[in-house]
Amino acid sequence: MRGYDPTEVDEFLDVVIKDYDAFQKEIEQLKTENDRLLDKVDEQSKQMTTQSSSSGQTKSNVSNFDILKRLSNLERHVFGSKLEDE
Repeated sequence: MRGYDPTEVDEFLDVVIKDYDAFQKEIEQLKTENDRLLDKVDEQSKQMTTQSSSSGQTKSNVSNFDILKRLSNLERHVFGSKLEDE
């Protein structure tokens, strides 16, 4: 008979199925963690909003933080390739 050995093919497919199951489990764990972290970010955003409404100083600190974060992201985007080359 010509072709692949059916037992070897079955063994290979068993390995592929195990890999798919492992990846599916990891994907579910990552989705759960992502949802948890998004909930935490939402909670902290609400706390920051509450604090900034009660204090004008906090509002300016949040704005400064946001500006610094955006500036950092912009620098990484513009100069990222140059920084990696050095």
